Amino acid sequence: MSTEPATKRAIAFIDGQNLFHAVKNAFGYTYPNYNVQLLAQAICNQEGWSLSQTRFYTGVPEARDNTVWHGFWQLKLGAMRRLRHIHVFSRSLKYQNKELTYPDGSKCTVPVGQEKGIDVRIAIDIIALAFHDKYDVALVFSQDQDLSETATELRVIARSQNRWIKIASAFPNNNVKKHLNNKGIKNTDWKPFEKSLYDACLDPADYRRPIVP
Repeated sequence: MSTEPATKRAIAFIDGQNLFHAVKNAFGYTYPNYNVQLLAQAICNQEGWSLSQTRFYTGVPEARDNTVWHGFWQLKLGAMRRLRHIHVFSRSLKYQNKELTYPDGSKCTVPVGQEKGIDVRIAIDIIALAFHDKYDVALVFSQDQDLSETATELRVIARSQNRWIKIASAFPNNNVKKHLNNKGIKNTDWKPFEKSLYDACLDPADYRRPIVP
């Protein structure tokens, strides 16, 4: 039987869009205002884990599709890349038309951005870094149930290497809209966090506005 390490090395894997929409539903924020390093560190401090690395993943719209959000992510990701211990992976959002029906029965078609390959990239990194013994705890900021199979694979790696490995799913605790997704990833340890913790980890820079020298 594998021995639980006294000091648990953690890597945070953050699905930026998944986290933003969950925070928007739970806490009401209208743009990604998180500081991912502070947020990952806060959860690790709470659990007694040693954060060694933060990995951030997001889809980004092309400038021709959405100038405002393209500019926002270019600035925010650029700031992240200048920090130590943060690895950034981004991919262009692909837009497809989606038909919406209003309460009065009228309909309209709007373009909806869809991420392609973000969850796959996260899963590959979780498994590869576990295989190479880079962490003891995978702290995943996502509620994407497609990642539940990754948790199963981690247990296979743990058994084959006779190691102790944990995977945890962190997400905002939605006390208002409990009918919405208020669950972590299946087969992981759930780590819901409150608004007070999130608010202590805000990014003071608002990249929606042009930067004036």
